[in-house]
Amino acid sequence: MSHPGVGPVTALATDVFLGDASRFRWGNQVATYIGMIPSERSSGKRQRLGKLSKEGNALLRYLWTEAVMHAVRKDAELKRFYRRKLVQKGMGKARVAAARKLGIRLWIMMRDQIDYLEFCRRGQLRQKGKAHAGMSDLQQWSCNAVTGSTE
Repeated sequence: MSHPGVGPVTALATDVFLGDASRFRWGNQVATYIGMIPSERSSGKRQRLGKLSKEGNALLRYLWTEAVMHAVRKDAELKRFYRRKLVQKGMGKARVAAARKLGIRLWIMMRDQIDYLEFCRRGQLRQKGKAHAGMSDLQQWSCNAVTGSTE
C-alpha cells in the first residue's frame, strides 16, 4: 500500500489482520470488524452511543490511529476532515474518526489492488460523475502534491 503517512508495518498489519479484503462488502463492515464503532446502550426509543466497542484487533486500531497523524500532514483531504472533526468533537474523537477513514481507504486500496495515485484518480472521476469509488475533489490537490503533477 502506498498511502502517504502509512509505513510498511501498518500496511503489513492491515493486510494480515483484514485478510481477504473481498469478504467485506462495505467500509462500515471493516470498521465494525476492527472495532472502530461506538458501543450502544439503548432502551426503548432512546439510543445511547458510547465509547469505542473495542471488539476486533487492538494492534490494528492502534496502528491506524498512529498512522493517521502522519497521513493528515501529507493528505489535504484527510487533513480537512480531521480539522473539521477537531472543531466539532475534540482531539480524541477527531483522531479516531480520521483513523477509521484511513482504514477504509486502505481497505479500498487492498480490495481493488490499486495504489494511492489510482485511488486519487478514481476520486476525481467520481466527482465528475464517471466512477463510483474514491474520494472528494479536494483530493486532487493532495494527489498532485504527492506526485508533483501540475494538473
